[in-house]
Amino acid sequence: MVAEIDKIITPAAKTKYHRWRGDWNAFAKEVLKVDLDPEQQEILAAVQENKMVAVASGTARGKDYVAAVAALCFMYLTPRFNSRKELVANTKVALTAPTGRQVSNIMYPEIVRMFNKAKFLHGRLVGNDVRTNYAEWFLTGFKADEHNEEAWTGFHAVNTMFVVTETSGISERIFSGIEGNLQSNSKLLIVFNPNNMIGYAARAMVSGRFKSFRLDDLTAPNVKQKREIYPGQVNYEWVKDKVEAWCEVIVERDFNEGKGDFLWEGALYRPNDLFRVKVRGMFPEVAEDVLIPYIWVELAIERWNLFKREGRSLKGFRKIGADIAGMGRDSSVMCHRFEDHVKNFDVYRSTGEADHMKMAGIIKNWCIGGKTEAYVDTIGEGAGVYSRLVELGLKSKVHSVKFSENAHNLRDHTGEFEFANMRAYLFWAVRDWLNPAFDTKAMLPPNSEMLQELTEIKYEVQSSGKIIIEPKDKIKERIGRSPDYADALANTFYPRRKGGAMSISDLSGILP
Repeated sequence: MVAEIDKIITPAAKTKYHRWRGDWNAFAKEVLKVDLDPEQQEILAAVQENKMVAVASGTARGKDYVAAVAALCFMYLTPRFNSRKELVANTKVALTAPTGRQVSNIMYPEIVRMFNKAKFLHGRLVGNDVRTNYAEWFLTGFKADEHNEEAWTGFHAVNTMFVVTETSGISERIFSGIEGNLQSNSKLLIVFNPNNMIGYAARAMVSGRFKSFRLDDLTAPNVKQKREIYPGQVNYEWVKDKVEAWCEVIVERDFNEGKGDFLWEGALYRPNDLFRVKVRGMFPEVAEDVLIPYIWVELAIERWNLFKREGRSLKGFRKIGADIAGMGRDSSVMCHRFEDHVKNFDVYRSTGEADHMKMAGIIKNWCIGGKTEAYVDTIGEGAGVYSRLVELGLKSKVHSVKFSENAHNLRDHTGEFEFANMRAYLFWAVRDWLNPAFDTKAMLPPNSEMLQELTEIKYEVQSSGKIIIEPKDKIKERIGRSPDYADALANTFYPRRKGGAMSISDLSGILP
Protein backbone atom coordinates (compact mmCIF):
# COMPACT_ATOMS: atom_id res chain seq x y z
CA MET A 1 0.00 0.00 0.00
CA VAL A 2 1.24 3.43 -0.93
CA ALA A 3 0.32 6.51 1.07
CA GLU A 4 -1.92 8.77 -1.03
CA ILE A 5 -2.32 12.33 0.19
CA ASP A 6 -3.58 14.17 -2.91
CA LYS A 7 -7.02 14.58 -1.35
CA ILE A 8 -5.66 15.72 2.01
CA ILE A 9 -3.23 18.53 1.27
CA THR A 10 -2.10 20.49 -1.79
CA PRO A 11 0.55 19.08 -4.15
CA ALA A 12 2.93 21.81 -3.02
CA ALA A 13 2.76 20.47 0.53
CA LYS A 14 3.00 16.81 -0.45
CA THR A 15 6.80 16.74 -0.36
CA LYS A 16 6.74 17.97 3.24
CA TYR A 17 4.16 15.48 4.43
CA HIS A 18 6.54 12.75 5.55
CA ARG A 19 8.63 15.29 7.45
CA TRP A 20 5.52 16.52 9.23
CA ARG A 21 4.58 12.97 10.21
CA GLY A 22 7.95 12.71 11.92
CA ASP A 23 7.77 16.16 13.52
CA TRP A 24 4.39 17.31 14.77
CA ASN A 25 5.82 20.65 15.88
CA ALA A 26 6.80 21.38 12.28
CA PHE A 27 3.25 20.59 11.12
CA ALA A 28 1.84 22.80 13.87
CA LYS A 29 4.01 25.73 12.85
CA GLU A 30 3.92 25.40 9.06
CA VAL A 31 0.38 24.14 8.48
CA LEU A 32 -1.71 25.10 11.53
CA LYS A 33 0.20 28.41 11.77
CA VAL A 34 0.48 28.23 15.54
CA ASP A 35 3.20 29.67 17.76
CA LEU A 36 3.71 27.37 20.73
CA ASP A 37 5.91 28.34 23.65
CA PRO A 38 8.82 26.00 24.52
CA GLU A 39 6.86 24.08 27.18
CA GLN A 40 3.91 23.60 24.84
CA GLN A 41 6.28 22.32 22.14
CA GLU A 42 7.65 19.81 24.63
CA ILE A 43 4.12 18.62 25.42
CA LEU A 44 3.25 18.23 21.71
CA ALA A 45 6.43 16.21 21.12
CA ALA A 46 5.55 14.02 24.11
CA VAL A 47 2.06 13.35 22.73
CA GLN A 48 3.64 12.30 19.44
CA GLU A 49 5.97 9.84 21.16
CA ASN A 50 3.86 8.59 24.09
CA LYS A 51 0.56 6.77 24.42
CA MET A 52 -0.65 8.66 27.49
CA VAL A 53 0.15 12.27 28.51
CA ALA A 54 -1.13 14.30 31.48
CA VAL A 55 -0.86 18.09 31.82
CA ALA A 56 -1.67 19.95 35.06
CA SER A 57 -1.86 23.67 34.46
CA GLY A 58 -2.30 27.09 35.97
CA THR A 59 -4.76 29.57 34.49
CA ALA A 60 -4.39 30.71 30.86
CA ARG A 61 -1.25 28.71 30.14
CA GLY A 62 -2.66 27.32 26.90
CA LYS A 63 -3.41 23.76 27.97
CA ASP A 64 -6.56 23.52 25.81
CA TYR A 65 -4.74 25.26 22.97
CA VAL A 66 -1.91 22.73 22.83
CA ALA A 67 -4.45 19.92 23.26
CA ALA A 68 -6.32 21.16 20.16
CA VAL A 69 -3.04 21.34 18.25
CA ALA A 70 -2.24 17.75 19.22
CA ALA A 71 -5.74 16.61 18.15
CA LEU A 72 -5.37 18.12 14.65
CA CYS A 73 -1.84 16.77 14.26
CA PHE A 74 -3.09 13.28 15.07
CA MET A 75 -6.09 13.61 12.77
CA TYR A 76 -4.13 14.66 9.69
CA LEU A 77 -0.86 12.81 10.16
CA THR A 78 -2.04 9.29 10.99
CA PRO A 79 -4.60 8.08 8.35
CA ARG A 80 -3.35 5.91 5.50
CA PHE A 81 -4.65 5.42 1.97
CA ASN A 82 -3.90 2.95 -0.80
CA SER A 83 -3.12 3.74 -4.43
CA ARG A 84 -6.88 3.86 -5.21
CA LYS A 85 -7.34 6.56 -2.58
CA GLU A 86 -9.21 4.18 -0.31
CA LEU A 87 -8.88 4.70 3.44
CA VAL A 88 -7.04 1.63 4.75
CA ALA A 89 -5.97 2.95 8.19
CA ASN A 90 -8.77 5.03 9.67
CA THR A 91 -8.42 7.79 12.27
CA LYS A 92 -10.90 8.92 14.92
CA VAL A 93 -10.36 11.74 17.41
CA ALA A 94 -12.68 12.43 20.36
CA LEU A 95 -12.67 15.65 22.39
CA THR A 96 -14.58 15.56 25.65
CA ALA A 97 -15.15 17.54 28.85
CA PRO A 98 -17.49 17.41 31.86
CA THR A 99 -19.95 19.86 30.27
CA GLY A 100 -21.20 20.62 26.78
CA ARG A 101 -20.20 24.27 27.26
CA GLN A 102 -16.57 23.33 27.79
CA VAL A 103 -16.60 21.40 24.53
CA SER A 104 -18.49 24.01 22.47
CA ASN A 105 -17.01 27.19 23.94
CA ILE A 106 -13.49 26.20 24.94
CA MET A 107 -12.16 23.16 23.09
CA TYR A 108 -13.85 23.25 19.71
CA PRO A 109 -13.27 26.99 18.95
CA GLU A 110 -9.52 26.32 19.09
CA ILE A 111 -10.01 23.61 16.46
CA VAL A 112 -12.06 25.96 14.26
CA ARG A 113 -9.48 28.77 14.36
CA MET A 114 -6.61 26.48 13.38
CA PHE A 115 -8.62 24.66 10.72
CA ASN A 116 -9.61 27.94 9.06
CA LYS A 117 -6.13 29.41 9.32
CA ALA A 118 -4.58 26.35 7.64
CA LYS A 119 -7.02 26.80 4.69
CA PHE A 120 -6.24 23.60 2.79
CA LEU A 121 -6.96 20.85 5.35
CA HIS A 122 -9.35 18.22 4.02
CA GLY A 123 -12.79 18.18 5.61
CA ARG A 124 -15.57 20.48 6.80
CA LEU A 125 -16.73 21.90 10.13
CA VAL A 126 -20.05 20.49 11.32
CA GLY A 127 -21.42 21.16 14.81
CA ASN A 128 -18.57 20.19 17.14
CA ASP A 129 -16.97 17.95 14.51
CA VAL A 130 -14.49 17.96 11.65
CA ARG A 131 -15.96 15.62 9.04
CA THR A 132 -14.29 14.31 5.90
CA ASN A 133 -15.49 12.42 2.82
CA TYR A 134 -14.59 9.23 4.68
CA ALA A 135 -17.05 8.00 7.33
CA GLU A 136 -14.22 6.46 9.36
CA TRP A 137 -11.98 9.53 9.42
CA PHE A 138 -13.19 12.35 11.68
CA LEU A 139 -12.82 14.47 14.81
CA THR A 140 -15.79 14.82 17.14
CA GLY A 141 -16.46 16.73 20.34
CA PHE A 142 -19.09 15.82 22.92
CA LYS A 143 -19.88 16.01 26.63
CA ALA A 144 -18.66 13.18 28.84
CA ASP A 145 -21.75 11.58 30.34
CA GLU A 146 -21.08 9.22 33.23
CA HIS A 147 -24.54 7.71 32.75
CA ASN A 148 -23.82 6.76 29.14
CA GLU A 149 -20.75 4.56 29.07
CA GLU A 150 -22.07 3.08 25.84
CA ALA A 151 -20.98 6.26 24.07
CA TRP A 152 -17.40 5.03 24.42
CA THR A 153 -18.05 1.42 23.49
CA GLY A 154 -16.86 0.59 20.02
CA PHE A 155 -14.99 3.85 19.44
CA HIS A 156 -12.31 1.83 17.68
CA ALA A 157 -10.02 2.68 14.78
CA VAL A 158 -6.52 1.88 13.60
CA ASN A 159 -5.61 5.35 14.92
CA THR A 160 -7.61 6.60 17.92
CA MET A 161 -7.06 9.64 20.11
CA PHE A 162 -8.96 10.88 23.16
CA VAL A 163 -8.44 14.44 24.38
CA VAL A 164 -10.00 15.15 27.78
CA THR A 165 -10.07 18.59 29.39
CA GLU A 166 -10.91 19.43 33.02
CA THR A 167 -10.25 15.81 33.85
CA SER A 168 -10.90 16.32 37.57
CA GLY A 169 -14.62 16.67 36.81
CA ILE A 170 -14.99 13.38 34.93
CA SER A 171 -15.95 10.12 36.61
CA GLU A 172 -13.76 7.04 36.89
CA ARG A 173 -16.35 5.10 34.86
CA ILE A 174 -15.77 7.34 31.85
CA PHE A 175 -12.05 6.69 31.96
CA SER A 176 -12.67 2.97 32.20
CA GLY A 177 -14.63 3.26 28.97
CA ILE A 178 -11.92 5.33 27.30
CA GLU A 179 -9.10 3.01 28.33
CA GLY A 180 -11.02 0.10 26.89
CA ASN A 181 -10.46 1.70 23.48
CA LEU A 182 -6.71 2.30 23.81
CA GLN A 183 -5.64 -0.27 21.25
CA SER A 184 -3.55 -0.21 18.06
CA ASN A 185 -2.12 3.30 17.55
CA SER A 186 -4.08 5.07 20.28
CA LYS A 187 -3.40 8.06 22.52
CA LEU A 188 -4.92 9.67 25.59
CA LEU A 189 -4.17 13.31 26.44
CA ILE A 190 -5.66 14.75 29.63
CA VAL A 191 -5.36 18.44 30.56
CA PHE A 192 -6.71 19.96 33.76
CA ASN A 193 -6.42 22.40 36.61
CA PRO A 194 -5.33 20.31 39.63
CA ASN A 195 -8.28 21.04 41.89
CA ASN A 196 -8.40 17.66 43.59
CA MET A 197 -5.75 15.47 45.18
CA ILE A 198 -7.74 12.30 44.48
CA GLY A 199 -9.09 10.74 41.30
CA TYR A 200 -7.85 9.73 37.87
CA ALA A 201 -6.02 12.99 37.09
CA ALA A 202 -4.14 13.03 40.38
CA ARG A 203 -3.05 9.42 39.90
CA ALA A 204 -2.00 10.10 36.31
CA MET A 205 0.55 12.69 37.47
CA VAL A 206 2.43 10.04 39.47
CA SER A 207 1.76 7.01 37.29
CA GLY A 208 4.43 5.44 35.12
CA ARG A 209 1.79 4.96 32.43
CA PHE A 210 1.67 8.72 31.78
CA LYS A 211 4.23 11.28 30.67
CA SER A 212 3.32 14.19 32.93
CA PHE A 213 3.79 17.97 32.76
CA ARG A 214 2.99 20.97 34.95
CA LEU A 215 2.45 24.41 33.40
CA ASP A 216 3.25 27.07 36.00
CA ASP A 217 2.08 30.66 35.42
CA LEU A 218 5.20 31.93 37.22
CA THR A 219 7.35 30.52 34.40
CA ALA A 220 5.08 31.65 31.53
CA PRO A 221 7.05 33.68 28.93
CA ASN A 222 4.68 36.67 29.16
CA VAL A 223 5.14 36.77 32.93
CA LYS A 224 8.90 36.31 32.96
CA GLN A 225 9.45 38.95 30.23
CA LYS A 226 6.72 41.31 31.54
CA ARG A 227 5.38 41.78 28.03
CA GLU A 228 3.14 39.98 25.59
CA ILE A 229 5.11 37.38 23.69
CA TYR A 230 2.33 34.82 23.27
CA PRO A 231 -1.09 36.51 22.82
CA GLY A 232 -3.82 35.06 24.96
CA GLN A 233 -1.52 33.56 27.56
CA VAL A 234 -1.42 34.69 31.18
CA ASN A 235 0.29 38.04 31.69
CA TYR A 236 2.47 39.64 34.34
CA GLU A 237 -0.20 42.01 35.67
CA TRP A 238 -2.66 39.19 36.39
CA VAL A 239 -0.08 37.12 38.26
CA LYS A 240 1.13 40.18 40.19
CA ASP A 241 -2.43 40.84 41.36
CA LYS A 242 -2.86 37.24 42.51
CA VAL A 243 0.47 37.29 44.37
CA GLU A 244 -0.79 40.29 46.35
CA ALA A 245 -4.25 38.80 46.94
CA TRP A 246 -3.53 35.12 47.55
CA CYS A 247 0.00 34.97 49.03
CA GLU A 248 1.76 36.07 52.18
CA VAL A 249 5.28 37.39 52.54
CA ILE A 250 7.57 35.07 54.51
CA VAL A 251 11.11 35.27 55.81
CA GLU A 252 13.94 33.14 54.48
CA ARG A 253 14.06 30.80 57.48
CA ASP A 254 10.42 29.80 56.80
CA PHE A 255 10.90 29.18 53.08
CA ASN A 256 9.61 25.73 52.09
CA GLU A 257 9.45 24.67 48.45
CA GLY A 258 7.17 21.81 49.42
CA LYS A 259 4.44 24.32 50.25
CA GLY A 260 4.86 26.03 46.89
CA ASP A 261 6.86 28.97 48.32
CA PHE A 262 8.51 31.11 45.65
CA LEU A 263 10.62 34.20 44.97
CA TRP A 264 8.82 37.15 43.36
CA GLU A 265 10.25 40.60 42.77
CA GLY A 266 12.89 40.17 45.45
CA ALA A 267 10.55 38.89 48.18
CA LEU A 268 9.63 35.39 49.33
CA TYR A 269 5.97 34.33 49.29
CA ARG A 270 3.82 31.45 50.50
CA PRO A 271 0.70 30.75 48.41
CA ASN A 272 -2.72 29.70 49.61
CA ASP A 273 -4.42 26.73 47.95
CA LEU A 274 -6.18 28.94 45.41
CA PHE A 275 -2.84 30.29 44.19
CA ARG A 276 -1.30 26.81 44.15
CA VAL A 277 -4.05 25.52 41.87
CA LYS A 278 -4.94 28.53 39.72
CA VAL A 279 -1.47 30.01 39.28
CA ARG A 280 1.16 27.35 39.89
CA GLY A 281 -0.70 24.35 38.49
CA MET A 282 -0.03 22.50 41.75
CA PHE A 283 -2.39 20.31 43.71
CA PRO A 284 -3.80 21.83 46.90
CA GLU A 285 -2.09 21.07 50.18
CA VAL A 286 -1.75 17.35 50.61
CA ALA A 287 -4.33 15.41 52.60
CA GLU A 288 -3.36 15.03 56.24
CA ASP A 289 -2.99 11.25 56.06
CA VAL A 290 -0.60 11.20 53.08
CA LEU A 291 2.93 10.46 54.27
CA ILE A 292 4.94 12.12 51.48
CA PRO A 293 3.52 14.94 49.28
CA TYR A 294 4.07 14.67 45.54
CA ILE A 295 5.91 18.01 45.38
CA TRP A 296 8.57 16.78 47.85
CA VAL A 297 9.49 13.91 45.55
CA GLU A 298 9.35 16.18 42.50
CA LEU A 299 11.84 18.56 44.15
CA ALA A 300 14.17 15.68 45.01
CA ILE A 301 14.11 14.56 41.37
CA GLU A 302 14.88 18.11 40.21
CA ARG A 303 17.91 18.21 42.52
CA TRP A 304 19.06 14.82 41.16
CA ASN A 305 18.81 16.10 37.57
CA LEU A 306 20.76 19.24 38.46
CA PHE A 307 23.44 17.14 40.16
CA LYS A 308 23.79 15.09 36.98
CA ARG A 309 23.89 18.12 34.67
CA GLU A 310 26.63 19.70 36.77
CA GLY A 311 28.67 16.49 36.59
CA ARG A 312 29.31 16.31 40.32
CA SER A 313 30.80 13.16 41.81
CA LEU A 314 29.28 10.95 44.49
CA LYS A 315 30.72 11.05 47.98
CA GLY A 316 30.23 9.28 51.26
CA PHE A 317 29.16 5.90 52.50
CA ARG A 318 26.94 3.75 50.27
CA LYS A 319 23.92 1.99 51.70
CA ILE A 320 22.19 -0.66 49.62
CA GLY A 321 18.56 -1.32 50.46
CA ALA A 322 17.54 -4.76 49.19
CA ASP A 323 13.94 -5.89 48.67
CA ILE A 324 14.18 -9.51 47.54
CA ALA A 325 11.65 -11.12 45.21
CA GLY A 326 10.19 -14.55 45.71
CA MET A 327 8.28 -16.84 43.41
CA GLY A 328 5.17 -14.71 43.66
CA ARG A 329 6.84 -11.50 42.52
CA ASP A 330 8.52 -10.41 39.32
CA SER A 331 11.64 -8.63 40.53
CA SER A 332 14.06 -7.77 43.30
CA VAL A 333 14.86 -4.08 43.78
CA MET A 334 18.12 -2.62 45.09
CA CYS A 335 18.41 1.03 46.13
CA HIS A 336 21.90 2.62 46.14
CA ARG A 337 21.99 5.64 48.47
CA PHE A 338 25.07 7.78 49.10
CA GLU A 339 24.01 10.02 52.02
CA ASP A 340 21.67 12.56 50.36
CA HIS A 341 21.93 11.06 46.89
CA VAL A 342 20.14 7.96 45.62
CA LYS A 343 22.27 7.04 42.64
CA ASN A 344 19.91 4.47 41.15
CA PHE A 345 17.60 1.53 41.63
CA ASP A 346 18.70 -1.83 40.24
CA VAL A 347 15.92 -4.19 39.21
CA TYR A 348 16.49 -7.94 38.78
CA ARG A 349 13.73 -9.89 37.09
CA SER A 350 13.11 -13.24 38.72
CA THR A 351 10.75 -14.69 36.06
CA GLY A 352 8.65 -16.07 38.91
CA GLU A 353 11.43 -18.11 40.52
CA ALA A 354 13.30 -17.11 43.65
CA ASP A 355 17.09 -17.06 43.05
CA HIS A 356 18.55 -16.35 46.47
CA MET A 357 22.10 -17.42 45.65
CA LYS A 358 22.27 -15.08 42.66
CA MET A 359 21.09 -12.12 44.75
CA ALA A 360 23.52 -13.02 47.54
CA GLY A 361 26.37 -13.06 45.03
CA ILE A 362 25.43 -9.64 43.65
CA ILE A 363 25.26 -8.07 47.11
CA LYS A 364 28.52 -9.75 48.14
CA ASN A 365 30.37 -8.21 45.19
CA TRP A 366 29.15 -4.74 46.17
CA CYS A 367 30.10 -5.15 49.83
CA ILE A 368 33.54 -6.74 49.51
CA GLY A 369 35.40 -3.50 48.95
CA GLY A 370 34.88 0.16 49.73
CA LYS A 371 32.49 1.93 52.07
CA THR A 372 29.37 -0.12 51.40
CA GLU A 373 26.82 -1.85 53.59
CA ALA A 374 23.64 -3.69 52.66
CA TYR A 375 20.28 -3.64 54.42
CA VAL A 376 18.21 -6.69 53.49
CA ASP A 377 14.51 -7.17 54.20
CA THR A 378 14.55 -10.52 56.02
CA ILE A 379 10.83 -11.04 56.46
CA GLY A 380 10.20 -13.63 53.79
CA GLU A 381 12.48 -14.24 50.83
CA GLY A 382 15.31 -12.00 51.99
CA ALA A 383 16.04 -14.22 54.99
CA GLY A 384 17.81 -16.79 52.83
CA VAL A 385 19.88 -14.10 51.12
CA TYR A 386 20.93 -12.60 54.46
CA SER A 387 21.86 -16.02 55.89
CA ARG A 388 24.04 -16.80 52.90
CA LEU A 389 25.82 -13.44 53.16
CA VAL A 390 26.56 -14.11 56.84
CA GLU A 391 27.98 -17.53 55.85
CA LEU A 392 30.23 -15.70 53.39
CA GLY A 393 31.75 -13.69 56.25
CA LEU A 394 29.92 -10.40 55.65
CA LYS A 395 28.05 -10.14 58.94
CA SER A 396 29.61 -6.77 59.75
CA LYS A 397 28.55 -5.29 56.40
CA VAL A 398 25.09 -6.79 55.98
CA HIS A 399 22.11 -5.96 58.20
CA SER A 400 18.81 -7.76 58.71
CA VAL A 401 15.80 -5.45 58.40
CA LYS A 402 12.48 -6.56 59.84
CA PHE A 403 9.63 -4.11 59.37
CA SER A 404 7.73 -5.78 62.22
CA GLU A 405 10.41 -5.36 64.87
CA ASN A 406 10.06 -3.02 67.82
CA ALA A 407 10.91 0.66 67.33
CA HIS A 408 11.50 1.33 71.02
CA ASN A 409 13.41 4.58 71.70
CA LEU A 410 13.30 5.60 68.03
CA ARG A 411 11.98 9.09 67.33
CA ASP A 412 11.58 11.37 64.34
CA HIS A 413 13.89 14.23 63.38
CA THR A 414 12.15 16.64 65.78
CA GLY A 415 12.10 14.16 68.66
CA GLU A 416 8.32 14.50 68.87
CA PHE A 417 6.98 11.25 67.40
CA GLU A 418 7.36 7.61 68.36
CA PHE A 419 6.53 4.67 66.13
CA ALA A 420 4.44 1.52 66.32
CA ASN A 421 7.09 -0.59 64.58
CA MET A 422 10.26 -0.42 62.52
CA ARG A 423 8.33 -0.02 59.25
CA ALA A 424 6.69 3.15 60.55
CA TYR A 425 10.04 4.53 61.71
CA LEU A 426 11.81 3.82 58.44
CA PHE A 427 9.14 5.36 56.24
CA TRP A 428 8.93 8.39 58.51
CA ALA A 429 12.70 8.69 58.19
CA VAL A 430 12.21 8.86 54.41
CA ARG A 431 9.60 11.57 54.98
CA ASP A 432 11.97 13.59 57.20
CA TRP A 433 14.75 13.15 54.63
CA LEU A 434 12.55 14.60 51.86
CA ASN A 435 10.86 17.32 53.94
CA PRO A 436 11.83 20.79 52.65
CA ALA A 437 11.19 22.22 56.12
CA PHE A 438 14.42 20.50 57.24
CA ASP A 439 16.54 22.11 54.50
CA THR A 440 16.70 18.81 52.66
CA LYS A 441 19.30 18.09 50.03
CA ALA A 442 17.73 14.74 49.16
CA MET A 443 18.10 13.60 45.55
CA LEU A 444 16.09 10.85 43.86
CA PRO A 445 16.51 9.59 40.29
CA PRO A 446 13.59 10.02 37.87
CA ASN A 447 11.50 6.88 38.28
CA SER A 448 7.74 6.90 37.82
CA GLU A 449 7.10 3.72 39.80
CA MET A 450 9.09 4.99 42.76
CA LEU A 451 7.30 8.36 42.62
CA GLN A 452 3.88 6.72 42.63
CA GLU A 453 4.74 4.37 45.47
CA LEU A 454 6.14 7.09 47.75
CA THR A 455 3.15 9.39 47.25
CA GLU A 456 0.55 6.66 47.80
CA ILE A 457 1.59 5.76 51.37
CA LYS A 458 -0.77 6.83 54.15
CA TYR A 459 -0.29 6.94 57.92
CA GLU A 460 -2.24 7.57 61.08
CA VAL A 461 -1.59 8.38 64.73
CA GLN A 462 -2.68 5.66 67.15
CA SER A 463 -4.43 6.40 70.44
CA SER A 464 -1.05 5.81 72.11
CA GLY A 465 0.36 8.70 70.09
CA LYS A 466 2.58 6.45 67.98
CA ILE A 467 2.78 6.68 64.18
CA ILE A 468 1.71 3.66 62.13
CA ILE A 469 1.86 3.14 58.36
CA GLU A 470 -1.12 1.60 56.57
CA PRO A 471 -0.81 -2.11 55.66
CA LYS A 472 1.11 -2.91 52.50
CA ASP A 473 -1.89 -4.80 51.09
CA LYS A 474 -3.87 -1.56 50.96
CA ILE A 475 -1.11 0.14 48.97
CA LYS A 476 -0.89 -2.86 46.63
CA GLU A 477 -4.64 -2.71 46.10
CA ARG A 478 -4.50 0.96 45.04
CA ILE A 479 -1.47 0.82 42.72
CA GLY A 480 -1.77 -2.76 41.49
CA ARG A 481 1.67 -3.96 42.62
CA SER A 482 3.94 -4.25 45.63
CA PRO A 483 5.73 -0.97 46.59
CA ASP A 484 9.17 -2.51 46.10
CA TYR A 485 11.03 0.72 45.25
CA ALA A 486 9.69 2.46 48.36
CA ASP A 487 10.56 -0.55 50.52
CA ALA A 488 14.12 -0.69 49.17
CA LEU A 489 14.63 3.01 49.83
CA ALA A 490 13.20 2.71 53.36
CA ASN A 491 15.63 -0.12 54.13
CA THR A 492 18.57 2.29 53.67
CA PHE A 493 17.37 4.26 56.71
CA TYR A 494 17.65 1.31 59.07
CA PRO A 495 19.66 2.41 62.14
CA ARG A 496 23.18 1.02 62.29
CA ARG A 497 24.20 -1.37 65.03
CA LYS A 498 27.27 -1.17 67.18
CA GLY A 499 28.49 -4.19 69.06
CA GLY A 500 25.32 -6.09 68.18
CA ALA A 501 23.04 -3.46 69.74
CA MET A 502 21.12 -0.67 68.14
CA SER A 503 22.93 2.67 68.30
CA ILE A 504 20.61 5.43 69.59
CA SER A 505 23.13 8.08 68.53
CA ASP A 506 22.53 7.22 64.90
CA LEU A 507 18.73 7.29 64.98
CA SER A 508 17.96 10.74 63.62
CA GLY A 509 15.33 10.57 60.90
CA ILE A 510 17.44 12.40 58.34
CA LEU A 511 20.84 11.32 59.56
CA PRO A 512 20.46 7.52 59.93
